[in-house]
Amino acid sequence: MIQTKRKSMSELLALVFNHIMDMESKAVITEEFSDITNNDMHIIEAIGVSEPRNMSSIAQRLSVTVSTLTTNMNGLEKKGYIVRERSLEDKRVVYVILTEKGKKAFYHHRDFHKKMIKAIVKDLNEEEMEILYRCLLNLTSFLEE
Repeated sequence: MIQTKRKSMSELLALVFNHIMDMESKAVITEEFSDITNNDMHIIEAIGVSEPRNMSSIAQRLSVTVSTLTTNMNGLEKKGYIVRERSLEDKRVVYVILTEKGKKAFYHHRDFHKKMIKAIVKDLNEEEMEILYRCLLNLTSFLEE
């Protein structure tokens, strides 16, 4: 019985992942944001709206190299989603800031995630939400190993 549940959990996890990626792509990349990819949206999310971030911190959040990120940033800058500014204190440091267009994309993507989370927890009681939260922490730890 446990082996069967593990297999079905594995299949379910793969199915959920695939559905999320497909659904996110359809929900987030709308006509308004048709000039960027889902990957671009995740870069925009990593930049955030609170304060300028340097390239290294963004690359670290995304688990990519700065050189890989630079290629994507060039496209986002050309399309008007970000601006890059050199630090006044250290000219080697480049900060990335979302433009108004970039902020609009950020909030659009965030709203999709809020709706998804709301759908996931809608019928859960407090104890079940705590268990789900612990499961997600365990999964995150496993994936970060």
